[in-house]
Amino acid sequence: MNAEIIAVGSELLLGQIVNTNAQFISKGLADIGVNVFYHTVAGDNQNRLTSVIQTAKSRSDLLIFTGGLGPTKDDLTKETISKVFQKELVHDEVSLSYITNYFLQTNREMTPNNKKQALIIKDSTILPNDNGMAPGMAFIHEGITCILLPGPPSEMKPMFNKYAIPYLHSRLDVHSKLHSRVLRFFGIGESVLETKLQDLIEKQSNPTIAPLASEHEVTIRLTASHSDESAAMKLLDDTEQEILKRAGSYFYGYDDETLERQTMNLLHKKNLTVASAESLTGGLFSKVITDFPGASSVYSGGVVVYSTELKQSMLKVPDTIVDTHGVVSAECAEWMAVEIKNQTKADYGISFTGVAGPDEQEGKSAGTVFIAIADKNQTHSFSLKLAGSRNGIRERAVKHGFRFLNQLVKEGQ
Repeated sequence: MNAEIIAVGSELLLGQIVNTNAQFISKGLADIGVNVFYHTVAGDNQNRLTSVIQTAKSRSDLLIFTGGLGPTKDDLTKETISKVFQKELVHDEVSLSYITNYFLQTNREMTPNNKKQALIIKDSTILPNDNGMAPGMAFIHEGITCILLPGPPSEMKPMFNKYAIPYLHSRLDVHSKLHSRVLRFFGIGESVLETKLQDLIEKQSNPTIAPLASEHEVTIRLTASHSDESAAMKLLDDTEQEILKRAGSYFYGYDDETLERQTMNLLHKKNLTVASAESLTGGLFSKVITDFPGASSVYSGGVVVYSTELKQSMLKVPDTIVDTHGVVSAECAEWMAVEIKNQTKADYGISFTGVAGPDEQEGKSAGTVFIAIADKNQTHSFSLKLAGSRNGIRERAVKHGFRFLNQLVKEGQ
């Protein structure tokens, strides 16, 4: 089956609300093996909605509508659908009785337009609204299945789960389910990763491979379709193994896992601590790690030493390093990492120094970054050349810091 989700409401086009309904429905359909190929939004205009429905009919065999079932004149979803599919609108007595009783029980006046909410498309299956007044409905016409759902998520979500999904199971030949897995990568760009996987992507069928650039990271969503869950997992496992053969050094986790959270969990599991000395990043590493509950068990503390003078007075960076190499150097970063580790008695000391921009510093261009991590045995330093805005460079530097720390903790160094 090919599904299309059509949201109705001018407020969506004006950006007044976000179309979270489409995301929710797409996930629910994926769980039962229904493909969603299109998301469409139409305003409260009958001519434009008619055009949208006609287009959807030509390319999809399951149309799911959200919104436009209310009592006002601009609620015109079912009226438009009834005209397109040449079906009569009739009052559903059960729904009308429910609406009438609601106004009686709440001691409110029921205006005539509220009766409109009880109108349904003739011969459709009613989807009760347990959290509102306008019922949903479903019908099949010339091979096309239509499901109408209310717009408010508090009404739509329970109706979809409790009534629409069972309707699809009972009426449609849905056997396969979609099983997805997200692989997370850091330190490699989307274009480079896609090049490494180009032949796999070109011949993909089942599972499908979808690279996606997110904030400073790249994810790959693998999706397998199969009626047998174990068989679907085997398809995912085999494809994952092939991907990791080519880009495994950049891989760090799955699904909603983050590099920062994983690093903190690793430190906690191994009963290890880290302290930070930050220049370039201005305390951003400290903020990110302390945003997590329980950070006190792994984070000893840190200092922001932005000026050269403070680096020398607080972290005792020698004049020889400043004069010979400058504060934007691997040598300075290494000294800072060792000193903050020793002063706090943490298991790891991590430091950041560099040029956030836009101007050069010590003859070094914006995006020049040095990160060092000191452990009980040695000090590791990393030099980076990052691009982007001032804030972007700082954020990427912190992300790289977590990546390097993550690798060292995993390796037990």
